[in-house]
Amino acid sequence: MSKNELLKEVQEIMKYSGSKLPDQFRAFGDLNRSVLADGKLSHKTKEIIAVALSLASSCEWCITYHTVEARKSGASDDEILESAFIAVLMAGSPALMHMNILKEALEEKK
Repeated sequence: MSKNELLKEVQEIMKYSGSKLPDQFRAFGDLNRSVLADGKLSHKTKEIIAVALSLASSCEWCITYHTVEARKSGASDDEILESAFIAVLMAGSPALMHMNILKEALEEKK
């Protein structure tokens, strides 16, 4: 599945969830904004961490979404790839195999 297809699916589930459970979705959105906001760690650093955790969790949609968001926040491909190998260190072969999705997201230009 391409980066654009995965991102479209993310948008669709967000729209669906928001329409079915608006209070819960609003709370999730507030949590998301609060956690990823600049603080002791920059937004860029948090998105790089989110890439690694997405790989460790084997979430295709999360890998794509957070790779795009990391790039938007100024992360280089090298920074993103370095974080990916932290996921491989901590989560093993499944994270390495899911790097195919990360590779596609990095190679498919914005």
